[in-house]
Amino acid sequence: MATSNRNVLLIANPAAQRGHGAEAARIAHDLLREWVGDEAVTLALTDFAGHAVDLAAEASSERYDAVIALGGDGIVHEVVNGLMRLPFDKRPTFGLVPVGSGNDYARTLGMSESVPDAIVQFLDAREQLVDVGCCNGEYYTETLSFGLDAAIALDTVVRRERTGQQGTILYMMSGLDILLHHLEEYEFKAVLDGERTIEGRMLMFAVQNGVTYGGGFRICPEARVDDGVLDICYAEAPMSIPVATFKFLSAKNAHHVGFKGIHFERASSIELSFDKRPPCQIDGEPHIADSYSISVVPSALHVLSAVK
Repeated sequence: MATSNRNVLLIANPAAQRGHGAEAARIAHDLLREWVGDEAVTLALTDFAGHAVDLAAEASSERYDAVIALGGDGIVHEVVNGLMRLPFDKRPTFGLVPVGSGNDYARTLGMSESVPDAIVQFLDAREQLVDVGCCNGEYYTETLSFGLDAAIALDTVVRRERTGQQGTILYMMSGLDILLHHLEEYEFKAVLDGERTIEGRMLMFAVQNGVTYGGGFRICPEARVDDGVLDICYAEAPMSIPVATFKFLSAKNAHHVGFKGIHFERASSIELSFDKRPPCQIDGEPHIADSYSISVVPSALHVLSAVK
């Protein structure tokens, strides 16, 4: 679906990619103005954590046809949570220019990590109606996870600032460190769709709307963002460090599927609890709670997708 003749709000994180977000926002703004018109594009730069939530929540479809997030998975998370505050018939279409480290939702939407190329993609992008996940009232686009993988995802934030590493290599280096030095097990109980219970000990538990996390690890390769269900992958404990490391690395290309101790489920709602509070990440952001009420919101958001 072309972006011409549309009023567009571009919400950008100037701190994305260690400060390169500001220049990326300028480039994207200039290119969008060429295609849409000077008066039809508004650029809003975020000033603090959570700012994009407020900006998107005020962007009713009565003012804007599309809201485009520029930055990493964090600003995607914020913008979508802001849009979900609006009634469905008032939500503008969501678009994404990826300028981050993981860019997993961008991968789901088929968006290029080149800013000029991503803007060009909007010209003939199709509008797709997609699901959104929800955990304890907080919405997510791609991933929610607990235990090992959440510890890795949260560690990457600190590691990225310290080393400047990006993408899959960042996730792999963090993962190997966590596996070797901080591998923990958790008792869990999950009630799926209010009917079936699974329980046991786990190293990691992921509830995916999209296929990937961690900058391209295909943790739930059968997941779809428009099927009305969430895909679950969990790794059963105990598991030795060498075996856990091998299975972790295998998940990069979905080769973990079929391994002993790796389980897959699907559900539209999950009530999840643990014997002790595990690390938890929601679209790469920390989420702290004692229990987790998780559900899918089917067909919640129109997005601009480059996937044909």
